[in-house]
Amino acid sequence: MTVPRRTRLRPADLLRLGMIGPRTRRLRSALSALGISLGIAAVVAVTGISQSNQEHLLERLDQLGSNLITVAPGKGPDQQLVPLPVTAEKMLSAIGPVQQTTATGATTAHVYRNDLVPGQQTGSITVLAARLNLLDVLRATLRSGQWLDAASENLPVTVLGDQSAQRLGVTGPGERVWLGGQWYKVAGILAPNELAPELGTSALVGWPQAVAHLGADGTAATVYLRSYAERVPQVQAVAAAGANPGNPTMVAVSRPSDLLAARAETEDTLTGLVLALAGVALLVGGVGIANTMVVGVMERRGEIGLRRALGARSGQIAAQFLLEAVLMGFTGGLGGLLLGGLTVYGYALVQGWPVAVPLPMLFAGPAVSVVVAALAGIHPALRAARASPTDALRSA
Repeated sequence: MTVPRRTRLRPADLLRLGMIGPRTRRLRSALSALGISLGIAAVVAVTGISQSNQEHLLERLDQLGSNLITVAPGKGPDQQLVPLPVTAEKMLSAIGPVQQTTATGATTAHVYRNDLVPGQQTGSITVLAARLNLLDVLRATLRSGQWLDAASENLPVTVLGDQSAQRLGVTGPGERVWLGGQWYKVAGILAPNELAPELGTSALVGWPQAVAHLGADGTAATVYLRSYAERVPQVQAVAAAGANPGNPTMVAVSRPSDLLAARAETEDTLTGLVLALAGVALLVGGVGIANTMVVGVMERRGEIGLRRALGARSGQIAAQFLLEAVLMGFTGGLGGLLLGGLTVYGYALVQGWPVAVPLPMLFAGPAVSVVVAALAGIHPALRAARASPTDALRSA
């Protein structure tokens, strides 16, 4: 008696066989892929929107000063302030994690509303030399007018703090004040700034103008540093030695703002929240994908019974449905990734947030959809493949 040879499917034949279902049942396959896409899109959207919200909040905290360090003259043994070296600003800017540096310098000048005001009535307004990038580093803004530029920093032009303008009775740019024994044009008025409240009671002039005419010696009275937020403690530890290598104890370095602690706590809390939401979304999406695949396979029990009656082996049927599940899972995963990404982009754009989708999610989305679809599709396929042809056809 001759034993019939068992047929084997080549990979190309198996691929064509696996494409029969999606090609002949396009609507059902499209709906199955759509169900998978919605599950993955939910995962991507939840994690992406949460991550974008976190980035926005951390960005706002950084703007408020969580990564700002202030370096100023410290007190010597006689309790007198010891000026910073002329090289302090340059040395501090050379510290690796430091992103930006700027400074203000002291002058011997005073400012008055006009030349008839008695000299002792200074209004507690200080005249400071200012670097051109001061507003950028401090994230400060102007209430009106304009800031100093490369031309005006060499001219008798000043920008007043909000309180200084109020005390001097200056209502807008274009007016003149008596500063350092001559008339200065007011170019702008600063808006209140919480990071550097001392600027509110000051009159700021260009650095070259202050050195040439207002008694400034060219040294920085205060240096402001912006560093990478995660490197603030390291920068703080070396800032004193960087500003004054010979006498680091004579340098006052500001302790990071309470915002730094708030930033770290916020980042940890929101990261945990994003991970928790991602886990819930994956669970919900996985259940949806599994339900879609189980229903799709069970609907084809009649086809499975017919193929078994024609001689197809259980392993071949299982391989066919596994391949179909993988193809639909992969297609649905890519579609869900695209749909979820567009949702995150649109929502972040409306809210004015930075767009942020966790990088692992770009790979996890399609991978999860393929794995879940395969697991959900192979079990009912194997169950149907093990049934007798008559039972499978009768239950169809």
